[in-house]
Order: sequence, then structure tokens, then C-alpha cells
Amino acid sequence: MPTLLAFVLTLPLSVVATRAVLAWLRHKRILDHPNERSSHSQPTPRGGGLAIAPVVLGAWAALAATGIAPAALWPVIGGAAALLALSWTDDKGGLSARLRFGAHLGVAIIGILALPQDRLVFQGLLPLAADRAIAVIGWVWFLNLYNFMDGIDGITGVETASIGGGLVLLALITGGAGAPLAAVLVAAALGFLVFNWHPAKIFLGDSGSVPLGYALGWLLLNAAADGHLAAAVILPAYYLADATITLGRRALRGEKVWQAHRQHFYQQALRGGRVRHDHVALLILGENLLLIALAVLALDHPAVALAGAAVTVAALLTTLARLGKETAP
Repeated sequence: MPTLLAFVLTLPLSVVATRAVLAWLRHKRILDHPNERSSHSQPTPRGGGLAIAPVVLGAWAALAATGIAPAALWPVIGGAAALLALSWTDDKGGLSARLRFGAHLGVAIIGILALPQDRLVFQGLLPLAADRAIAVIGWVWFLNLYNFMDGIDGITGVETASIGGGLVLLALITGGAGAPLAAVLVAAALGFLVFNWHPAKIFLGDSGSVPLGYALGWLLLNAAADGHLAAAVILPAYYLADATITLGRRALRGEKVWQAHRQHFYQQALRGGRVRHDHVALLILGENLLLIALAVLALDHPAVALAGAAVTVAALLTTLARLGKETAP
């Protein structure tokens, strides 16, 4: 019941908040103007995170205050709020990569320290110090790749709803406590997609993608600590693969990986103009539904599920790259 209530209450709040923020951004003319690295052609309001992030954090705070969510959630709420403020500043004018990384690292450490010592992300395969250190590194990478991957209409809304939906399903099957928190993210993402579906009326901006990556990263780490490490890797597998492979290639070429570009697999598919943003988003959604099924399979057969996820993600990356070649002028 708390899960359904969290979803039902959050969805309309997300729609109303996004509509209000969209009107304010238009009034203030806070726009993302297209450039040679952009995947859009019209100036579009940027800063949808000002709507979706407060809705998520407010709902999470209500769940923590009523005892539905654990007390360890409060430092995470505070960390996400700090990231929202910092990222909104970045949306408006740009901050140094060093400052952003330092903040990301700091809030990840605070969140990890809030975990009870008996909740080991890697299930006792590593000493506590190594478990926590690798979890922090993985969390920082995840929230950054979530920001990097937010480059076309609808993609992060689809990914957030997909990962959140998978986490809800896993929690309901296993009796875990994270279902209401994940349901909030699903509802908030769907409400935002009303305005962000192609052609988007508003962009999420760093103020949305960074706090969302942080919040989802915490839920995935908790799923791993509950004994579902394989499932926690499978659910975000497409984002993990696209971002890691693309940025790895850029690093090998000596490029500045933190700068904007159009080299991700999903961006390649748009080359030539015959494949639209919503086509790519729907391809990713279809693949994510398969990943959710494989995450459920991983509860009993983790090795088989991980192999299936690798094949599924490889097929999608190949398809996106091929679409780019077929439509290139």
C-alpha cells in the first residue's frame, strides 16, 4: 500500500511542478541554445531538475519522517539537495570540473557512511574498508554517467522510470524495503516525461540528472547490500555500458571526457536526421524491459542473467551504431 500511495501522490505533483517550472524558465529566458554538440535545433528551457528533484526529495523526506524509509535516508536526502543547488548553479553558468567532482565525492562518502556496517555492498567478498571505497567510486561514477547520458529528449525519464520500476519489482518479490522510494522516482520521471517527450518542451539539466543519478545510485547500492548485486548491475546496464565505452574511447584519444560531445551510441543513432529522439528512447525502453526481466532472473540465476544482460546490451549498442551509419548523409 505505501508503494502505490507513493506513486499516486508523486505523479500529479511531478506534472504540476514541471509545468510551473517550465513557465518560470520561459519567463526568465533560461534556455539551452543549440550548438554543434547539441542534439536539438530550437532554444529550449533548461532546468527541469528544479521541478523533479524537489518532488522526489520531498516525498522521500515524508517516507523517512513516517518511518516507512530507514533513518539512513536523511544524509542521502541532504546530499541530493546539496547536489541540486550546486548543479543548478552549474546549469546557469558553469562550474569547474574539479569543484563538481569534489562535491560528488563528498556526498557519496556521506551517504556510504550512513550505511550500517553489516550492510556490505559486495556481500562480504571484500573487507569493510574496500567494500566502502569501491562503493563510493562506483556511486560517483554512476551519478556522473547519469549526467553524461542525458543528451536527447526522453532518455533520462525513460531510464529513471525503468530502473525505478525494476527496483520496485525486486523489492516486492523479495520483501525489500525500497519499493516506495523507487516508486517515487518512477512517478516523478513519468510526470516529467509529459513535457520532456520528443519534441521536448523542457530539458532536465544538471540540476535533474545529477540528483537523480545520486538517488538511484543509493537505491542500487542498497539492492546490492540486500544480496542482489547482479540485479543491481543489470538494471542500469545500458547506461553503464554506453557511458563507460564511449568515455573510455575518448580518454584513449586524449580528449577531455568531461566536455560535451555527440559520441554516445544513442547520439550516433540520430545522425542523418531520419531517426528521431523518441525512436531511440523507445528502443532503450524495450531493452530496459528485457533487463528488468533478467534482473528478476538474477535472483535465482545470477550468472545466467548477467550473461543475458551482456548480450542484450551489446545488441542494443550495435543497433544504435548501425542506425547512425545507415542514416548518415
